[in-house]
Amino acid sequence: MKAMYLDCFSGISGNMFLGALLDAGVPEQHLREELKKLPVSGYEIQIERVKKCGISATYLDVKLHEHKHDHHHDHHEHHHRHLADILTIIHESALAPGVKANSINIFNHLAKAEAKVHGTSVEQIHFHEVGAVDAIIDIVGAAIGLDWLNINKIYTSRLHVGNGFIHCDHGVMPVPAPATAELLQNIPYYSGDIHKELVTPTGAAIIATLGSGFGSMPENFISQTIAYGAGTWELSIPNVLRMHIGELTEYSAVGNSDKIVVETNMDDLNPQVYEYVMDKLLTAGANDVWLTPIIMKKNRPATQLSVLTEQHNLTKIVNIIFTETSSIGMRYYSVDRAITERKFIQVTTDWGEIQVKVCTHNGQIVTISPEYEDCKKIAYSLDIPLKTIQQKAVENAWKYI
Repeated sequence: MKAMYLDCFSGISGNMFLGALLDAGVPEQHLREELKKLPVSGYEIQIERVKKCGISATYLDVKLHEHKHDHHHDHHEHHHRHLADILTIIHESALAPGVKANSINIFNHLAKAEAKVHGTSVEQIHFHEVGAVDAIIDIVGAAIGLDWLNINKIYTSRLHVGNGFIHCDHGVMPVPAPATAELLQNIPYYSGDIHKELVTPTGAAIIATLGSGFGSMPENFISQTIAYGAGTWELSIPNVLRMHIGELTEYSAVGNSDKIVVETNMDDLNPQVYEYVMDKLLTAGANDVWLTPIIMKKNRPATQLSVLTEQHNLTKIVNIIFTETSSIGMRYYSVDRAITERKFIQVTTDWGEIQVKVCTHNGQIVTISPEYEDCKKIAYSLDIPLKTIQQKAVENAWKYI
């Protein structure tokens, strides 16, 4: 599975991320052409190779056309400042569906953080801090680059956020800026002794939305390409983002699995409760939940509830089981897993769009399975046999692979 690991020893910003993507092989022409699909004007992208403390890196700068400012100011204020306007711009563009989805998710995340900090609603948020055009280029550009590189997972090191205070539209702000701090909840970071804003809200929003893991390089990650994206500052350390691109190996090393199975046996729980408990466990982040009929002592028919989850989720899962069921004890143990690589594609049929899961093993496609809910909805509304829709979705999927 193709993955990325970001070494953020000097922070991360939107343009550092974009610079690193270009350095990693995303063609400049492709980025420019895809960004032209957005009805956004009044900017120019400058790309150059620079050296930061002796490290050669790609620097991307979004220059806004100042001389057109008066003429365009209202236009931008009206069209690109509110979240709804930005989402419409992205949604109505000719960008690939995956690029749109990632861009919209990042913007939503960013707006939620800004709204919380400023005590307002997501609808009311204006993108002062990040500058609307700047943010659109950085965020949509990031989604375009990740799509081109076909990255499935992103991991990041602990983030060096910088120290002190910065001046911005709202006055003096502590580092990390409040919106950045909001986005970095559950992500490990440290201040260091550089008095600059090293992690920007846009940089934080990209990894908070798309990141799969934080803190250290996964044990089963093999780095194959290293790229550098430059920041704006000249610091005592190289102001670059180091991007590793490589593979997550098929199997995790024995004993290093982050997965555990939690099990409990119950012979006295009202069967109606199981569905509710299963939903609650899945919502809490369980990877899978299943029930097994068993026979307990005194030949009592009973049910074993099993949950597959990550180690860090254990407390939450145990609390739900104790609170919501009749269990008075449970066991848990580490498990290793062999899983296929999987990706989702949107398949067009005569009856509408269907999401299809494509599973591969050692580069070979082993399973193609249409999303049951999508097929069910069409089967009900058009009164067509479910299996007919499923077969057609699989047949059409081959055109997209």
